[in-house]
Amino acid sequence: MTPYPFSAIVGLPELRQALVLAAVHPGIGGVLIRGEKGTAKSTMVRALASLLPPVDRVAGCRFGCDPAATDPACPDGPHTGPITARGGPAALVELPVGATEDRVVGTLDIQRVLSAGAKAYEPGLLAAAHRGLLYVDEVNLLPDHLVDLLLDAAAMGRAHVERDGVSVSHAARFLLVGTMNPEEGEPRPQLLDRFGLVVSVTAPTEVADRAEVVRRRLAYEADPAAFAARWRSADDDLAQRVRVARAALPAVTLPDAEIDRIARICLAYQVDGLRADIVMARAAVALAAWRDLPAVTAAEVTDAARLALPHRRRRDPLDPPGADAQRLDEVLRDECPDDDPDPAPPPPGRPAPPDGTPPTSADGPPPQAADGGGDGRDGEGHDGQEGARRDGREGQSRAGQEGADRDDDGTAGSATAPAAAGPAYRPRTLRLPGLGDGGTPGRRSAAHADRGRVVGATTPTGRVSALHLPATVRATASRGGRRIVPADLRQARFVGKEANLILFVVDASGSMAARHRMAVVKTAVLSLLRDAYHRRDRVGMITFRGAGADVVLPPTSSHEVAVTRLAQLRTGGRTPIAAGLRAAATTVAAERRRDPRRRPLVLLVTDGRATAGPDPTTLAPLLAGTPMVVLDCEAGPVRLGLARRLAAGFTAQWLPLAALSAAGSQVHDRRRAA
Repeated sequence: MTPYPFSAIVGLPELRQALVLAAVHPGIGGVLIRGEKGTAKSTMVRALASLLPPVDRVAGCRFGCDPAATDPACPDGPHTGPITARGGPAALVELPVGATEDRVVGTLDIQRVLSAGAKAYEPGLLAAAHRGLLYVDEVNLLPDHLVDLLLDAAAMGRAHVERDGVSVSHAARFLLVGTMNPEEGEPRPQLLDRFGLVVSVTAPTEVADRAEVVRRRLAYEADPAAFAARWRSADDDLAQRVRVARAALPAVTLPDAEIDRIARICLAYQVDGLRADIVMARAAVALAAWRDLPAVTAAEVTDAARLALPHRRRRDPLDPPGADAQRLDEVLRDECPDDDPDPAPPPPGRPAPPDGTPPTSADGPPPQAADGGGDGRDGEGHDGQEGARRDGREGQSRAGQEGADRDDDGTAGSATAPAAAGPAYRPRTLRLPGLGDGGTPGRRSAAHADRGRVVGATTPTGRVSALHLPATVRATASRGGRRIVPADLRQARFVGKEANLILFVVDASGSMAARHRMAVVKTAVLSLLRDAYHRRDRVGMITFRGAGADVVLPPTSSHEVAVTRLAQLRTGGRTPIAAGLRAAATTVAAERRRDPRRRPLVLLVTDGRATAGPDPTTLAPLLAGTPMVVLDCEAGPVRLGLARRLAAGFTAQWLPLAALSAAGSQVHDRRRAA
């Protein structure tokens, strides 16, 4: 299908600027696009491919070698003698979140091995993306083993394959562009740091802007070819300007005064490492080349800082993104007091730069300051912070309505102000029993996986991705054969680690506030949330107090939103444990229908003192087969042991809150053994 034209996408000036800079100077390191659903992220990335300069490749080379500078270590080389070059557009390769490792880096070509008796390597997506664009949609959901592969290739510019008796190394330099929805969680810090520039996009809020987006989208869907033809002139002008700016890069100078300014900004902003300084310098040079300037000025440094720095200062992976935007503004005001917020105008005869209003064609409608046309899959939505604020207001409303509820001691009580959590600690590892059937890769519970420890072999139902050689040889010998045939092939079976759904069911009744335990409980839950982040789990949160339970956070991968909801948690009223467990059973059942292979773990945080509703143990059949841990937060010299009896009624693991930390768990285990 004809791609949506880059110039036809309405508005998004920062995103336009970031993508064009990455096209002008691939050494910047790629672009990460953060935004809610339906903000044209995917559409704009796919449209970018048409602006990249054409690429010459060695004819017949599967690894895209440059005829002017062939790779001496190319697996299809050496390329000697007269080299036939074939030109073509830059590659646009999409890496799906569910891709297997052998599809990404390549693997042994089993069919060629059997037919020709020679060791043969089949290239993967990294080879196809060489000297082109590698696009990862929902990059924050990418499994850890694929993230590791991208990190290695991005750091070294080469992909190394050591598997199935194959040792291959090939060039893999590409423009990495990723998109993500913040509601679904943050990518690993190591991967986030590899993106040179990060841009946040939002949907338009003006009626005229949204209407223009709809008009263009409907016109495109009615006749994609005709719509693209209307904007081809503007796209051609942009593509030509990208080529001119890329050719002008070597002539642009970066004065020592601006290098010092970059260093001061990075120091004042307290970034980690030196990659930010280098990326800022490259982005400033690319901006100067794009604006047809002979040297970098303070204006280019300022604009580069706004794209290269916001994602590099975060110290805690659970801190909300964007929290340091005000600090960046202060640093830039101090270091660039005289910078001009308006970029330099383009030279006569050139189209307006994409960091301002996009150029128009004679037939195209004038662009508005609005969002793009979307990719046909996204819809409207709200980011995690807006959802947290909305739920915070709802929580305050609920607290006011429940103010007349009775506390556990029978007196009238109301919801108290949220207690603050203390510093998080390293908790003991809570794992699910048994062996999962190969759900989402993670770091918590044992499961069948595509990689890990080899535990056996099986007859493959499709393509062999990991050959189990001893089992294959045994199958050949058992039929008396002297040569391996396809029917003899055996697939290796692995046991690795999977990610789980961690569902917190938290007691927020008046007894928690009366005994000043809520701060301790929040610290424990915060520590478990941090652990869930590192183990790539989905998390959800249910609270119960007063007359019922609230699903304050449906299951999500956004651990930052969970931290926000936890901070807003208020206490007061009676203790309806049964209502909380019923809500947990409903949530678990819904998640099992949505993702049957992800196993849940319910963490009930309570003192076990049910003062409202039915006996909680009557709900045990609803959670039968669901692993559960009861975190006992009862304190004081006299303890009733209600939480422990509750755990026995659900056949759940009982764990006192004091034994949750890794240090406290050792003492607890020694006492149990004694």
